[in-house]
Amino acid sequence: MQIENAVVLVTGGNRGLGRAIAAEAVARGARKVYAAARDPRTVTNPDVVPLALDVTDPESVAEAARVASDVTVLVNNAASLVNADFLDSDVEEVRREFETNFYGPLRLTRAFVPSIIDNGGGHVLNINSALSWLGISGSYSASKAALWSMTNSLRLQLLPRGVGVTGLHVGYIDTDMSAHVDAPKISPEDVARQAIDGIEAGAFEVLADETSRRVRGGLSASVDAMYPQLGAA
Repeated sequence: MQIENAVVLVTGGNRGLGRAIAAEAVARGARKVYAAARDPRTVTNPDVVPLALDVTDPESVAEAARVASDVTVLVNNAASLVNADFLDSDVEEVRREFETNFYGPLRLTRAFVPSIIDNGGGHVLNINSALSWLGISGSYSASKAALWSMTNSLRLQLLPRGVGVTGLHVGYIDTDMSAHVDAPKISPEDVARQAIDGIEAGAFEVLADETSRRVRGGLSASVDAMYPQLGAA
């Protein structure tokens, strides 16, 4: 799937990684790039098309799919970081995390796949996390684990219909979402380049940094190796 002459929609395209992916798609020769955000006035890149979209609102999703019916590449990037605790937080906080991080990509994929197929096929990229495989961030980890599972299922369903699916996993990105974290971070521009490379290569997964590669490799280890704190219990 070549980005050149493709029509790309990036959710959460007004800042951080979404803004970087939109810019990278423009640089690679995309015919049109929609940068979707709840408030399209926050989209500042003059080379993209601002699009109003709230991924948690079914009516907003349906309207975006109507307006952007020419899309061939969908990038499900919009995410929230509630990080609710399963024992002490309100269940509604957990639900709010899933509304954005799991049901948002589900709504967008269901809304846009028919147009992508009608437009000759294309690609879906889901921005996941190394925390998909590491349950240390409460509702955020759980929502990303669910997205990983959905991404794998969608890949099987959509491949025969001419739509590829890539899951991108990454640790900390140097954006405002991780500004409070004191740990090594990768630049959003670096992740964006790898994301577009993954789409063009038809990759099933992109492991964008050492953190995601290390955690992915640890899935074959014992549970106590993944969670050293269990040994002290």
